[in-house]
Amino acid sequence: MNTALVIVDIQNDYFPEGKMPLVGPVEASLHAARLLEHFRRAQWAVIHVQHIAVRPGATFFLPGTPGADFHPNMQPLPAETIVQKNFPNSFRDTPLLDVLREKQVNRLVICGMQTNMCVDAITRAAADYGFECFVAADACAARNLTFDGHLVPAEQVHYAFLAALNGSYAKVLKVDQILAQLSEVQT
Repeated sequence: MNTALVIVDIQNDYFPEGKMPLVGPVEASLHAARLLEHFRRAQWAVIHVQHIAVRPGATFFLPGTPGADFHPNMQPLPAETIVQKNFPNSFRDTPLLDVLREKQVNRLVICGMQTNMCVDAITRAAADYGFECFVAADACAARNLTFDGHLVPAEQVHYAFLAALNGSYAKVLKVDQILAQLSEVQT
């Protein structure tokens, strides 16, 4: 089984000095960096997804701005694939599905930002395309949301979305658990 790491939107605007800071992005990116290091050592496919905002009125991930750049913790190497997207779903109007098929990938390890938006969207779409999915719970980050005058803290948002994905769309595990399972595959 061919496995690829898909790193979703770990970009500067989601960090403390950015235009749409999340809760816990630094910690999540450091966990994601451990996955990246493992995939690089194993010489497995790595795909960096970069959101570029093109819709009128967008306030972050604007083309050509430092906020749209990959965070220093997650810089792609020249040989690694970069897929740019304009929608939450990384498959929508991008070459991602073709890239994965070309590499004969059938299992994805997904991490990134935001848990409740782009990570959720790619995971559901990938499962619908028939990929086996793992989501790295501690390598994702969310933000506080509000609805009907109620604040939903980022931690609750994060865990609610992970709980909804777990079982039906993905195996949601921490990075250490994923690395242990991948090590079993390598031997």
